[in-house]
Amino acid sequence: MDKSFLVFVAIGIAFLYFVTHFVGDIQAEDEQYRNNAYEQQHQYDAYKGVDSIGRAVLNVEGVESATQTAAWNEGTLKEEFIDLYPDFSLMKDFINHRVNGEPIKSRLLKYVDDIETKFFAGKLTPEQAKAALKSFK
Repeated sequence: MDKSFLVFVAIGIAFLYFVTHFVGDIQAEDEQYRNNAYEQQHQYDAYKGVDSIGRAVLNVEGVESATQTAAWNEGTLKEEFIDLYPDFSLMKDFINHRVNGEPIKSRLLKYVDDIETKFFAGKLTPEQAKAALKSFK
């Protein structure tokens, strides 16, 4: 292969990288240039917050139930919740302290209680219980 061709390809890749990151930064800063994909990816950012000690929280107080569930499922808080998995009491504390909004909070606590009961009764394997926690709807 010719060296000039490899240089041309490297410059092209660098140009594409620069343009895509530059456009992404413009979309984040200016509403006029946001496309549908950007809006879809960041539609639940308004419900993210930080508590008084710097932990991420979900603030869905006064929002309809379907939006609360979608914000929970799309957020990074859910992964942090799943990482606590076999300790169900820590999971309940997590919900009580880091989720603000009554319908979703009570539904999550009931859901965790149901899975805990089935898990300790032997109806769910550890993998099934974790999968069930991930699939909250």
